[in-house]
Amino acid sequence: MRPDFRDLLWMAAGAALLLALLLGVLLFGKPPRPEAELERRAQRLALVGRMQLGLASASEAEKSAVLSITDRESQAFAAQARATTAEVERERRELTDLLGQDGTREEKDLLADFSTHFAEFQRVDDELLEMAVENTNLRAYALAFGPAAGAIEEMNAALSRVVAASAGVPDEKQVLALALGAEIGALRIEALLPPHIAEASDPRMDELEARMKEQDEQVRADLDGLRALPKLAGAADLAEAASRYARFAELRTQILALSRANTNVRSLALSLNEKRKVMIVCQEALGRLQEAMEKQPVAGAGGRFGWR
Repeated sequence: MRPDFRDLLWMAAGAALLLALLLGVLLFGKPPRPEAELERRAQRLALVGRMQLGLASASEAEKSAVLSITDRESQAFAAQARATTAEVERERRELTDLLGQDGTREEKDLLADFSTHFAEFQRVDDELLEMAVENTNLRAYALAFGPAAGAIEEMNAALSRVVAASAGVPDEKQVLALALGAEIGALRIEALLPPHIAEASDPRMDELEARMKEQDEQVRADLDGLRALPKLAGAADLAEAASRYARFAELRTQILALSRANTNVRSLALSLNEKRKVMIVCQEALGRLQEAMEKQPVAGAGGRFGWR
């Protein structure tokens, strides 16, 4: 019997369906290649490892920026810390893209958890490094032990000359008492500056400044007392002493403003507390992500995928 047109049509349709099935098997039915999956897994684990190392390196550079004693070193370490953190962010985005292709739900969730903590890491880091490079406490120390100390020495030297020139005059004892009072008061103010610079508490700073104000009033009163003595009217050395104390007062105002900013003290406290805590949380989050990646089985590899 010869097939009619309907039979031929069914035969053609069957052949087309068979061909489609064969093409589907050839194109999409290939068994997964474990080598390719292992390569993808290794790439992702390498990214996690680099991120862990990058976080540690960024934290070390940040601590160096905080502890550096010069602006140049502090700025260099801060730039290094920022660059390393930016590289970790780039790697995080790359890993996000890779897991978006065929990562497991657990892996994506763990990366999202890390991303949340890493955002906090970046926020703390930005605040910390911005303060670290300002070095206000170090600059305050430099002024206190440099120009400010020099102004006090010059003031005291001028007052010593005033006392020496007054030897044997009727007002000698009064000149000596007033000059010593001014010297002692100025030295007490100078001695209060380092504790103020090192202090982290605003109330304690207020107390130190109140004591400085009392001594300042006494110094100015003693200098005014010396100027009121007829024998010292227009004395060049007394004018020099008053000028040097005025310079010290200007420097003291600058020192106290820098000390109040307290960037070195605050950045160190932030580094040792908040930054350290968020650093640990980030590393733990990456550790959990690494474990999740390692435990996933690879089809065709005959068991579980492990690196340890």
